[in-house]
Amino acid sequence: MDTLPPFPTGSGSLALAGPAGALEVAVDLPEADVARVPAPAVVCHPLPTEGGTMHNKVVTMAARALRELGVATVRFNFRGTGASEGEFDRGDGAREDLRAVAGWVRATRPDDQLWLAGFSFGAYVSLAMAAELQPSVLISIAPPAGRWDFDAITTPTMPWLVVQGESDEVVDPQAVYDWLQRIRAGAALVRMPDTSHFFHRKLIDLRGAIKSGVRRHLPAASG
Repeated sequence: MDTLPPFPTGSGSLALAGPAGALEVAVDLPEADVARVPAPAVVCHPLPTEGGTMHNKVVTMAARALRELGVATVRFNFRGTGASEGEFDRGDGAREDLRAVAGWVRATRPDDQLWLAGFSFGAYVSLAMAAELQPSVLISIAPPAGRWDFDAITTPTMPWLVVQGESDEVVDPQAVYDWLQRIRAGAALVRMPDTSHFFHRKLIDLRGAIKSGVRRHLPAASG
């Protein structure tokens, strides 16, 4: 059995053994003047076949918002993306990759909460794995209802924030609202007017929505 690398004490990149080969992982810690909370967040990126990577601007802004609250963030590339080995297979493998990354976070930070976040396809993957992984907080940005099979997703029971642009040209906003109503979700829904799928000119507003939406769920600062 491979020895798991320790959770970094500083921001940086590492290779993590995944089910289809090495996974490229980036860990970023809050700034030194921000009180750190024991709740690392794994943030999942959009569809690789449409150019999605862990460097996507929505993903990096979501991670930045969380770090400003004291949350360490873990971004990673799904298999076949960036330096992650393997081949992308449109869903099943991505869930396995998330399971591996979340398992590493829990193994190396066993006393901490685990938070999950995702944008677009990444929101679908994190939603699909939420029942198994049971994160303490779930953040879904533009979840692609109507584009992927959401019928098999178990309704999340943990605190859950959904952020949806009202002018999304990729994900039908009404499909998202209808899905949330159908599953009788207790999600905190933020509708952002005049906002496209990639939050062009709205990234600062997205940062504010995330911080406002999850701040009350933060655990006490460590140390």
